[in-house]
Amino acid sequence: MDKTIFVVDDNATNLLVTKNALQGDYTVVTVSSGKKALVLLDKIRPDLILLDIDMPEMDGFEVMLNLKTSENYADIPVIFLTGLRDEGIEERGRQMGAVDFITKPFSPPILLERVLFNLPD
Repeated sequence: MDKTIFVVDDNATNLLVTKNALQGDYTVVTVSSGKKALVLLDKIRPDLILLDIDMPEMDGFEVMLNLKTSENYADIPVIFLTGLRDEGIEERGRQMGAVDFITKPFSPPILLERVLFNLPD
């Protein structure tokens, strides 16, 4: 069965580049905000979430907090996919439960490898 990946980012170009890197291998659902992603979870359950940190309204850390404190969604693996390059940010993300941290711009083969490694069986 196809694995479904949510890509959550407020930047349309980032959504397109990430979708293009993954769409041959996975069902990719692009979401333009953290709030929309949380609403969409009631309709579609992804196998993995690629989550930007720096977004308006609700940043990636707030989305992560919502996911990890929910009985229904706490087990969905999250990879932060962000342009922020800061060890403190990566450490905070990992403490919150992120399984990986990929900085943008990313290499599509490396993104695919990390997604494959972190997808549940």
